[in-house]
Amino acid sequence: MKTSEARRAVAAAMSTVSSFGLTADDALVLHDSNKLTLRLLPCDVLARVAPAAHQIARFEVELAQRLAGAGCPVAALEPRVEPRVHERDGFEITLWTYYEPAKPREISPADYATALGLLHAGMRQLDTPTPHFTDRVEQAQQLVANHDRTPALADADRQLLGDTLRNLRRAIGERAGAEQLLHGEPHPGNLLTTRNGLLFIDLETCCRGPVEFDLAHAPEEVGEHYPGADRELLRACRILVLAMITTWRWDRDDQLPDGRRLAGEWLGRIRAAVDRNGLDPQD
Repeated sequence: MKTSEARRAVAAAMSTVSSFGLTADDALVLHDSNKLTLRLLPCDVLARVAPAAHQIARFEVELAQRLAGAGCPVAALEPRVEPRVHERDGFEITLWTYYEPAKPREISPADYATALGLLHAGMRQLDTPTPHFTDRVEQAQQLVANHDRTPALADADRQLLGDTLRNLRRAIGERAGAEQLLHGEPHPGNLLTTRNGLLFIDLETCCRGPVEFDLAHAPEEVGEHYPGADRELLRACRILVLAMITTWRWDRDDQLPDGRRLAGEWLGRIRAAVDRNGLDPQD
């Protein structure tokens, strides 16, 4: 967030927590992107603050409650306040339990796969309307095609990304079997090591698709421990996900630190993967 907006977001979060009789004298910024994630002290509440225009928080809160009820390994909402979206000064604020990181923080591939499998098992019990994973692929395709939004992307790289997204979207759709509710982005940054075990956070990216799409966000070794994963489908999903996150980095409004350097590095990996796996960009 811009500095002025971030100050307002922090003030809105602290005021919201205080309105429930909890003391919030300080705020530590844990993550700053399209939303602000704060640890409020001394009440020790985790607050996620986003502009009200995003209109995604309500979906995340409702889904978190249902997943927790199904026994899924997900972070819980803050139990001392009403479990809903709180609106203040043009922001949507959700309040969550803060989990002190457990030590050691390293996650074994087997434990990662087990936690993701438990999440998927619980998600199969829910009938929740969500976007399809191809909707997110289409968003990346539209970004690649929009020269105004991606002005620094060279023509050859633009073609590489566009072809990779289009061809793999089609190939995965043709190969994928059963589909279900997915986390959408269960990468290591969205998995906490806590005294309560491994817990997934950030459910706003949930979508429907094959479990291999979720596995593609995890370290490669995790897929080796996930029972029943289609190795060829997972390989294709990994390249697709890499093309998607590379595309986001070329967005003129992207604020990820060192994002443009990463984008260049990832383009090289995509080229190598396309050549190595025989994925003809002209198919």
